[in-house]
Amino acid sequence: MKEIFPGVYRLRSGIATENNTPGFRVYDEKLLKMEGSEYRTWDPLRSKLAAAIMNGLTEFPFKRNSNVLYLGASSGTTPSHVSDICPDGTIYALEYAKRMMRNLFIVCEKKKNMIPIIGDARFPERYAQVIGPVDVIYQDIAQPNQAEILLKNTEKFAPRYAMLAIKSRSINAVKSPKQVFREETDKLRDRFDILQTIDLQPYDKDHVLLNLKVKK
Repeated sequence: MKEIFPGVYRLRSGIATENNTPGFRVYDEKLLKMEGSEYRTWDPLRSKLAAAIMNGLTEFPFKRNSNVLYLGASSGTTPSHVSDICPDGTIYALEYAKRMMRNLFIVCEKKKNMIPIIGDARFPERYAQVIGPVDVIYQDIAQPNQAEILLKNTEKFAPRYAMLAIKSRSINAVKSPKQVFREETDKLRDRFDILQTIDLQPYDKDHVLLNLKVKK
């Protein structure tokens, strides 16, 4: 097992994170015990961040003590791995759908550095009072205005880095995905340096992940 990024380990047939809640599974992932530690396998079919790592992510914005605002936390699958990666930081897990929040609350009860927040990412001013300092924004939201949502939250919370999962079909189902990706990326160029654009196939169709650094 080799550490390829802080807190992320390469297995023979995939990747894993060191489990900061030994014995606890979030989505029936395998638990592996090695050299006195427990690791959770990280499924790229269930996580766009894992898919990006498998597809050649080169710069990793997360550190052990990073505070992360996760927009679109869903039931907590990927946020729980970010929780493992950043055990000394805080993961603010924002989700709008109440049915997803039920599962997210269960995960956050176990993962003590995760804070569940019910909110609409289009209106960061409504949840800003419960968010502390943020180093990274990670966004995975099926909305037509994905770039604008990231820009609003970046303006409000002033992170150093951001990652945006662009879902082309949620933005425009008629235009080609490549055109949608290009147009959304262009909206971000004034605010961010584009570190990398990663196609998520074969794990996710018509998706890319943008790795971004906020311009000074």
